[in-house]
Amino acid sequence: MNEFDQPVGDPVPGWASAPLPSADVLSGRFCALERLDPDRHAVDLYAAYASASDDRAWTYMAFGPFLSFESYYQWSVAAADSPDPRHYALTDAATGRALGTLALMRHDPANGVIEVGSIVLSHVLQRTAAATEAQFLLMRYVFEDLGYRRYEWKCDSLNEPSRKAAERLGFTYEGTFRQALVYKGRNRDTAWFALTEKEWPAVRAAFETWLNPANFDTQGRQRKKLQTR
Repeated sequence: MNEFDQPVGDPVPGWASAPLPSADVLSGRFCALERLDPDRHAVDLYAAYASASDDRAWTYMAFGPFLSFESYYQWSVAAADSPDPRHYALTDAATGRALGTLALMRHDPANGVIEVGSIVLSHVLQRTAAATEAQFLLMRYVFEDLGYRRYEWKCDSLNEPSRKAAERLGFTYEGTFRQALVYKGRNRDTAWFALTEKEWPAVRAAFETWLNPANFDTQGRQRKKLQTR
């Protein structure tokens, strides 16, 4: 309560601001996140996306699908030049091939808020340890290296796989913003999810347990599911 007997938020002692993301490489056991470089990554990325049986991966994205390498390369050049969103290529640790992209976006260092988005993982990455580890690498970077207070995930409210992924990774659903956007000529109601720095230690422990080599058999298959709650 303040001096006027009004309820107010908890103090945030010593808070000033968080730095903008600047890392060019975040490395893990299964994958690395490398700042998107069209000349290094675009050929692999387009090949991985083009090898899918259909274009369903692009349904809920504001961009794509790309009908030619040239059109994808042009998009990747613009994405690589963008400071916000800051795009990363997910590269496989074993092969070095780029198999997907994701970004840190909507940077709000003054309030310690940042979002992960523009996630396009090729079908090669579906249900792989690399896809999960990539999310962990970004989370750890945001909370521990940069000191952010809030990490957001947003998606079309009709995108059920994205909603399930957010909850599996430890994000909490906070509500839906109705008629938030128009993209590809249609309405988007946006589902909001977030993870805070207070929740991060428990989520980190769950990830570390899941990523432990003992959790995978000789074929690289998980023994136990990721349990962030």
